[in-house]
Amino acid sequence: MAQARGKLLVGLVASNRRALHDYEILEKVEAGLVLLGPEVKSLREGRANLSDSYAVLRRGEAYLVNAHVSPYAQASRENPDPRRERKLLLNRSEIQRLAGKVAERGLTLVPLSLYFKNGRAKVELGLARGKRVYDKRQTLKRREQEREIERAVRDREDT
Repeated sequence: MAQARGKLLVGLVASNRRALHDYEILEKVEAGLVLLGPEVKSLREGRANLSDSYAVLRRGEAYLVNAHVSPYAQASRENPDPRRERKLLLNRSEIQRLAGKVAERGLTLVPLSLYFKNGRAKVELGLARGKRVYDKRQTLKRREQEREIERAVRDREDT
């Protein structure tokens, strides 16, 4: 069982660590994913990539764009395009709320992780604002300082 950010995830398939570096995550939302049979089998093998992917809201529906799900080897004919748009399952009220925030504040929806929960494929979306270069530097600096503090505390406990 995988543990991701304090939440127990039964079957973590893929995570988008780059998104946490490039974006400031303001809010997280869990959405279902509409998949075809061979895609589910491929995901169960852990063959997915979320880098460079994002979510769009069109005509009251949400779609995951540019997420790569590798073709399933045993389903040669039925394999769909690996980078096809996949529909996301959200409540209408959630879609409207997110659409308002995305349009109004210039935010974007990025997938943070892809996992199985109760046998269903889920994607965790983050309502995100792009970080500037100096924000990224500050984040890296703060993380390095935290590591040094932890190292010092651990070394002190050992002696």
